[in-house]
Amino acid sequence: MPRPSLTLSLALLLAAPGFSLAADDTRPVPSGAVVAADHVACSLRPNAEEPADPSSTSAIPHRETFIAREHFTEDISSSAAVRISWLGATFARRFMPKVEDDLSGSSLQTWVLTAASSDKELLAKQDQSHESRLVDVWCLLKQQPDGSSGPLQTNSKPNVFYVRDMAGELGAVDVLWGGVGWEIGASPVGDKQRWVAGTRVFFH
Repeated sequence: MPRPSLTLSLALLLAAPGFSLAADDTRPVPSGAVVAADHVACSLRPNAEEPADPSSTSAIPHRETFIAREHFTEDISSSAAVRISWLGATFARRFMPKVEDDLSGSSLQTWVLTAASSDKELLAKQDQSHESRLVDVWCLLKQQPDGSSGPLQTNSKPNVFYVRDMAGELGAVDVLWGGVGWEIGASPVGDKQRWVAGTRVFFH
């Protein structure tokens, strides 16, 4: 089933080789250059001084595991924890059955592409420090449940995370605000030129 948003075509656009990254201020940098990344801190655990009761604002109170299927559900109602308008078939098959045991907070680096790039080009820049978790994706979504401003961009460009699936294979999970809810897809890691300039990429 195709993604409802017309912006999917941007993520599939083929472009000429060439790759560079810029930090969130999107200042121009020479092709191939990498500048220092901004960091985004996110945690689903309540602060130690917060009471552990139902009024806690923690995204997942009293839980030691993150069960993907209990959180990633299509729901755009006002009562939804996060408004999600579409879940891709590949994401549902590869990631929805996953359970993650580590709910510790994360500090994620975030970059904005200044030129089209493939997954393999992006990952080659990261020295094995690229992998994120589904809990990281959810943590950021919880900060912007209705498409408000925050670390995730809400324009026509995707936000990309590299996450291990149920089989332990690394995949690209892309999150995009579609106007009424978040659209969440996934794809195998490859060398096809696919992420356009303006894509925001998050690395653990």
